[in-house]
Amino acid sequence: MRSSLSKVLSLQLPIWLVMPMLGLVFVLGAGAGIFGAPLLTAGGRGSVAVKDNQGGTILDRLWSSSSCPEVPDVCARFENFWKTWDLVNEHFVDPKAIDPQQMTDGAIEGMLDSLGDQGHTRYLPPEAAQAERESLDGKFEGIGAYIDVRNDQPLIVQPIEGSPAERAGLRPGDLILKVNGEDVHGVTVEQLRSKVRGPKGTSVTLTIEHEGEDLPIDVNVMREEINVPSVSWRLLADKTALVHLNQFAARSSDEMKKAITDAQAQGATAMVLDLRNNPGGLVNELVGVASQFLPEGTTVLLEQERAGDRKPYKTSAGGATTTIPLVVLVNNNTASSAEILAGALKDAGRARVIGVPTFGTATVLRTYDLDGGAQVRIGTTQWLTPKGEVVRGKGIQPTELLALPPGVAPLSPAEAARLDAQALLQSKDVQLVRALAALKEATR
Repeated sequence: MRSSLSKVLSLQLPIWLVMPMLGLVFVLGAGAGIFGAPLLTAGGRGSVAVKDNQGGTILDRLWSSSSCPEVPDVCARFENFWKTWDLVNEHFVDPKAIDPQQMTDGAIEGMLDSLGDQGHTRYLPPEAAQAERESLDGKFEGIGAYIDVRNDQPLIVQPIEGSPAERAGLRPGDLILKVNGEDVHGVTVEQLRSKVRGPKGTSVTLTIEHEGEDLPIDVNVMREEINVPSVSWRLLADKTALVHLNQFAARSSDEMKKAITDAQAQGATAMVLDLRNNPGGLVNELVGVASQFLPEGTTVLLEQERAGDRKPYKTSAGGATTTIPLVVLVNNNTASSAEILAGALKDAGRARVIGVPTFGTATVLRTYDLDGGAQVRIGTTQWLTPKGEVVRGKGIQPTELLALPPGVAPLSPAEAARLDAQALLQSKDVQLVRALAALKEATR
């Protein structure tokens, strides 16, 4: 079954993966910057009307052979699209299966997927667009897990600590085979989300295949209202603070500053920043989090436009700790803003990065509102590391390559804190164990 600065956000997306938007704001993906942009609304058959943010018409053009503005070959392909549409409507064996909305959505999704920026450049139906806004706002109703689709296979990226998903026994890397008995292989992230989410007090049954196990099991999860803090942390037995950042949401930089301040007040002398399974989020929060660890004026990322021009994003003053020994943990679910942060800390020589190469999503998305609450997100620029390295399709290479054994999930801060020093060093979370050893070496 398995196959191998306005408001700016980075979604995969995760994912990828959602704060309320007033007008148009900057978004990054999986993974992602949202920039103010023209509002696109669909016109009648064969037409596209482009409007500005005040509703004024910029352009209204018919996609016909006589007025199509593209080269003849492209215009002919539009004719083929409409011919196929008519043939389906006239001849498909099951007329009840013909749903113009689903056909239109599928055409848009296929067009965007052809660009090779899966997880970032994408179409969001109205429900999915609303769900992403709620997710980055830190409150929604559902099972409390980050989910994704990789190579057509839905999976659990990370249950949220204390969530119904975690209590039900869901683990990072679990394959989702069915939702309420329905096969979900090949669904989009948005379709998966709509099936898994639902009102609090209702339940959903997931058919799950745990990593390293052959037999699937059914897991019933009761949905709740999920309030998601971005940052969780615990002080471990050796005075090292384990800080897990699960996404870059509306208050992440403030939560990170408080976590660092509280940890140091309790005697923390070193820190492990866990970015494993972090799907990204708001880019202004990325810069805010980076500012807690790096001196003022340090470049966090370079934004490269289509023409090749580059713009640096730099840290602000007031960092909570620019000197405490630091190790960063990443895995192949570390995406978008999370991998940019790992790259910035690595390039600045601020932290050792341990794990496996990250996901590799770093396009900057411009979000356009469509009819009925739908959105289309198009990668208009991309982000590079401070040293100018491309992240898209490559990911961040750790300082030290180290993978978890098959079937082993990362320890959460709460789980790690329940272990004494000896038990922690014998943990199967070898990435965390190595991080603690590296910090001890650095502080000798």
